[in-house]
Amino acid sequence: MIDQGTRPRWAIALAIFIGIFGLLTLKSGGEVLFVDGAGRQSAGNYVPFVLWFNFLAGFTYIACAVGLAMWRSWSTPLAFAIAILTVLTSLAFGIHILMDGAYEMRTAGAMVFRSVIWLAIAFTLRWKADFNSGLRE
Repeated sequence: MIDQGTRPRWAIALAIFIGIFGLLTLKSGGEVLFVDGAGRQSAGNYVPFVLWFNFLAGFTYIACAVGLAMWRSWSTPLAFAIAILTVLTSLAFGIHILMDGAYEMRTAGAMVFRSVIWLAIAFTLRWKADFNSGLRE
């Protein structure tokens, strides 16, 4: 049983945000990857490795949300791993663009957005979560 008194309210709000972000990521990526319909057509010149990364990352977003909601210490390193991998994927995407690869401008914006969001989440958890009093292993 989790001691509700040790988990701050902001952690639940952030976990809900992260969980919704993960579900939306799975939905949008899944529509392009697995459904031959409007989602795939509207995706335009999507970059497969970026699409696969984001889709698979959606599962880790949800895992991080669950870990944070349960006030587990592993949620912070997971958030940093997501942030670092997102930045690295963004850099690879940038190289793809520099090599004249086809892409959609909204993908560039989305990768910057995802990178900023995950860096903010990771550092927020690092700075605000008190590992010595309350977070569980």
